[in-house]
Amino acid sequence: MADHKYTNKLINETSPYLLQHAHNPVEWYPWGEEALAKAREENKPILLSIGYSACHWCHVMEHESFENDDIARLMNENFVNIKVDREERPDLDQIYMNAVQMMTGHGGWPMTMSLTPEGVPFYGGTYFPPNDRYNMPGFPRVLLSVAEAYRSQPEQVASTASSMLGELRRVGLAEESRDLLSVEILDAAYRKIAAGYDQKYGGFGSAPKFPPAMALEFLMHSHHRTGSSEALDIVTTTCRKMAEGGMYDQLGGGFHRYSVDAKWLVPHFVKMLYDNALLSRLYLHVYQLTKDEFARRIAEETLDYVAREMTDAGGGFYSSQDADSEGVEGKFFVWSREEVDAALGDEAALFCDYYDVTEHGNFESHNILHINQTIEQVANKHKLSIDQAGEKLKAARQRLFTIREQRIKPGRDEKVLTAWNGLMLASFAEASAILDRVDYADIARTNARFLLTNLQRDGLLLRTYQTGEAKLNAYLEDYACLIHGLISLYEATGEIEWIENAKDLADKMIDQFWDDEDGGFFFTGKNHEQLIVRSKEWLDNATPSGNSTAALGLLRLSLLTGNEDYRRRPTTVLRLMANGIRRYPSAFGLALTALDFYLTSPLEIALVGDVKDERFLELRRTLWETYLPNRVIAQCVQDFDRAAAQVPLVIDRNTLTTQPTAFVCRNYTCQAPAQNSSQFTAQLAATPRSLHTN
Repeated sequence: MADHKYTNKLINETSPYLLQHAHNPVEWYPWGEEALAKAREENKPILLSIGYSACHWCHVMEHESFENDDIARLMNENFVNIKVDREERPDLDQIYMNAVQMMTGHGGWPMTMSLTPEGVPFYGGTYFPPNDRYNMPGFPRVLLSVAEAYRSQPEQVASTASSMLGELRRVGLAEESRDLLSVEILDAAYRKIAAGYDQKYGGFGSAPKFPPAMALEFLMHSHHRTGSSEALDIVTTTCRKMAEGGMYDQLGGGFHRYSVDAKWLVPHFVKMLYDNALLSRLYLHVYQLTKDEFARRIAEETLDYVAREMTDAGGGFYSSQDADSEGVEGKFFVWSREEVDAALGDEAALFCDYYDVTEHGNFESHNILHINQTIEQVANKHKLSIDQAGEKLKAARQRLFTIREQRIKPGRDEKVLTAWNGLMLASFAEASAILDRVDYADIARTNARFLLTNLQRDGLLLRTYQTGEAKLNAYLEDYACLIHGLISLYEATGEIEWIENAKDLADKMIDQFWDDEDGGFFFTGKNHEQLIVRSKEWLDNATPSGNSTAALGLLRLSLLTGNEDYRRRPTTVLRLMANGIRRYPSAFGLALTALDFYLTSPLEIALVGDVKDERFLELRRTLWETYLPNRVIAQCVQDFDRAAAQVPLVIDRNTLTTQPTAFVCRNYTCQAPAQNSSQFTAQLAATPRSLHTN
C-alpha cells in the first residue's frame, strides 16, 4: 500500500479490470448497496463507468482522466463514482448500454453514465477526452455541466430519468408471432443475410468487420437443408479469408476480436475467449462438411492456443488477452522485415513472400502477418514443391513463434466466466470426437468438473471465478451456455454424469429465469438483486443471447430425455423471437439455427458398445466425421441402467457386452440396427429430411 498515493474501494475486488483502477485518485466504489446508499444520503448523482480489462479505449480514458488529480477531484466532489466490469455484470451493462444507445445513437466502451441515486440514467456517453477535441466536449466540462444540471434543474432531470425508465422497460418486450413458425422464415432470413455478403473479401458489410460465426453456422444449416452451393461458398470463402488475414494469429493460433478494415488485415489485437470458442467450433463444422485440411488446422491451432495460453491450472478458461503490450497496441504480434531476416536467414524470402512482410510494412511501419499469395504461387517462385514449401513455412512459423515468446506478452484477464467457459467447453468436447483427440476430451472433462465444483453455491450457479474466489449470481447465459457445453460433452463421451448435470441445471434455469406471464427467459434470476428493470435479451451479438442458447439447449435435451416441457418452452421463445428474426435476421444467428433444429425432424442417434472395442470406435468415427447439424447423440459406453434412466433413447438397446451397434431414428421411427461402418454411413446419408410448421 505504501507504494501507492491513492487506494479506493476497488482494492478488495477480484476483477482485474476493477483492480486496475484501485489506485486511481477517483474514489471508486464497486456496484453495491454501499455506493447506492451514499448517493441517496448525500443526494448526489452517480457517475457509472463500465468497461473491461481488454478494452483499449478504457485504458486510454483511465490514463487521461481517472489518473488525473484535477479531474478526479471534480468527480469526487460532485458524484458517487461506481466502476463496473461489464464481463462480471452483463446485467448492468445491458441496461445502461440500451440507455446510452437511446441517448446518443451509438454505444461502446468505456461507457460513461450519469444516474439518479435510484440508478436511473439521465445522461450518458462513451469515451470522453480530457479536454475539448475530436469534436467532443472534454470530460471536465461534461462533469461540471451534469452536476450543475442535477443541482439546478431537478425537475428536468427527474423528467428525463422517468422517460428513460419507461423506454428501458419497453426494450425487452416481445409479442408472440401470430404467424406459424415455418421454413419460410428460414428462407427469408437466408436471403437477407446473403444479400449483405462481401464477394471480394468474404464476411458481411464493410469495415469494421466482425467474425460472423453464428450467421455462418446458420448458412451451413441452410446448405444442409436446401443444398444451396451459394450458402456453402459464402461460408468457406469467409472462413478462409478470415483465417488467412491478420485477424488470425498466424504464429500462435487464435483469432483477434475484429478487423478494422474490410479485408481482415488489421485487427483490433485483443483476443476474447468467446470468439475463439465460437470460431473453433465453426471451423470444426466446416472441416466435417468439406474435409478441408486447412479448416482442421485452424480449428486445432485455435484450440491449442486456448489450451496453452488461456487455461487455468485447475481447468478454467481465462477471459481475454489485451491488445496492448508495453503500452502499444499490437506490439507483441507485429514484425519488421529486419527481424524476420535475422531470425530466418535463407528461409526469410519464402516466408516474407507468403506472409506479406516488406521493408515498409503494412501497419505503422511494421508487418502484420497474413497470407498474401497461394502456397502454389510461392512454391513455384522459389522452385519448390508444395510439400517442401509447406514444411519450410511450418518450420519458419515455429522459429518466429519461439522468438516471439521472449517478448513481453499482452496482459491477460484471468477471470473465469461461466458462460464463456460453457461455449469453450462445447468446442473442446466436439473437437475431441470430430478430430479423435483424447487430449481435447481430457481438457473438456477437467473444465466441466472445474465449473461444476467451483462455480456453484447453494445449488445455484455463480458467474465468475478469480484467484480462488467465486461470486455473483449467474445470469441466464451462464446456465444456458454451460448446459450447451455439458450436452456436447455427454454426446462426445457417453459419460452419464454430464447429461445428469445438464438436466439439473436446465430445471434450475427454468425455475429461476422463466417468465410465467409473458414467456421467455429473463436475463437475471428471481434471486437476483432488484435493478431498475428486469430485462430479457433476444439478440445474438458478440455472444449468443441467453434465450437463443436456452432454446437450442432445451430442444436438444427434450430429444435426449423425452421431456416435452423442454420442447414447449423453446416453442414459446422462438415465437417471441419470430418477428425480430423477420426484420433483422443477422442479429439472430443462433436463434436461426435453433429454429432450423426445431422445424427439422432431427436425427436421434444411439451408439452403444464398449469404448475399448475397435468396432465401436469405428462406428463413432463414422458418426463424427459426418456433418449432421440437426441431431442428438446418445452414446452409452457405461452403466446401461443408469444411462437408460436418463436417456430413454438407449432403452432396450443394451449391446455393451456384445456387438457394438448404432441406432438411427427420426420422428419415432427407427432404422435397422447398424453394426458396421458401411451400414451406418448409408443410414446417415439416406435418412430423409422433413420439415414441419408450428
